[in-house]
Amino acid sequence: MSQPVPLPRGAHPVARRVFYVLSYEGIAVVLASLGLSALSGDGLETTGVITFAVSLIAVGWNFLFNSLFEKWEARQKVRGRSFARRAAHALGFEFGLTLLIVPMFAWWLEVTLLEAFLFDATLIGFFLIYTFLFNLAFDRLFGLPASAR
Repeated sequence: MSQPVPLPRGAHPVARRVFYVLSYEGIAVVLASLGLSALSGDGLETTGVITFAVSLIAVGWNFLFNSLFEKWEARQKVRGRSFARRAAHALGFEFGLTLLIVPMFAWWLEVTLLEAFLFDATLIGFFLIYTFLFNLAFDRLFGLPASAR
């Protein structure tokens, strides 16, 4: 089995998080813009605006959530990232992001919160899977953060 490609030696945990967030969001913006365009029938220039706004919110939440998660993780007796821990990470991230973006969708689309949540349900499902798989791939490529070793 090949070894992970470590981030530069001595890379600060903040540098790891910044790299993580930028790569996660970069891929997410492309996929979400294409998906929203296909679902809505609108062009990428239209779906790109809301995708970019969601991305800005997600970047802030991603950085905050992962900082808090790693602080919690560092206090745990059991090290590593089990399936359950990865699932809890993905669920926690997506739940918090949903609380932040559903009101924006409701305002942007001029629909009720319930309608916005239903509209967002497809994205929620997609991003639950995407977050889990991205984290798994990221950790395999770059190794676990210090908090999980």
